[in-house]
Amino acid sequence: MTRKTRTDAEDNRRRILSVARASFASEGLDLPMREIARRVGLGIATVHRHFPSRADLVTAALTEHVAACRADMRAALDDPDPWRALSGVVRRFAEHRLRDRGLNEALFGSHPAAAAFAADRHEQARALRRLVDRARAAGVVRDDIGVDDVRVCLAAIASYRLTPRPAAGLHRLVDLLLTGLTADHQLPADQRLPAGTVRTPPVRP
Repeated sequence: MTRKTRTDAEDNRRRILSVARASFASEGLDLPMREIARRVGLGIATVHRHFPSRADLVTAALTEHVAACRADMRAALDDPDPWRALSGVVRRFAEHRLRDRGLNEALFGSHPAAAAFAADRHEQARALRRLVDRARAAGVVRDDIGVDDVRVCLAAIASYRLTPRPAAGLHRLVDLLLTGLTADHQLPADQRLPAGTVRTPPVRP
């Protein structure tokens, strides 16, 4: 292989990854590889030479982003403020919903093309449970809140329909969800339940 051929191949790989990252972020991991090839301006055979399967392309496109999320979760676990740590994870999830749909599918979904990130998904799940347990032990979330309730919040964020100007609505949704998790004494006085009121625990399926 000549130097020019190698340079052309490296350039093609970079272009494919760049388009794939942007496409997965905006449209999710189900976008056909043929469509990515069209957007890059290359034949599908050229794309397959670099990335034989969709899983190979997804892994290459998202590896750096997943590593950054891994670091964010470690930082949350190290944060001495239990509420800031937990609420920060929820808010970052919402930001990814706005900017990077594919990343959320890789880390919090079960998309088959993201199989390479299975260990990361399990680690994220364990870390989230630790954050919730710590927040409950510190009394900053309601006593009846568990990790499954936080996952319901994440699912609501993930299913939020993105409009042409989605940020304000999604941020409002996050505020409402976090208010639902928050222990009464953390809320403004006019939002607290009257003394002696017993919350009804959520119905479990």
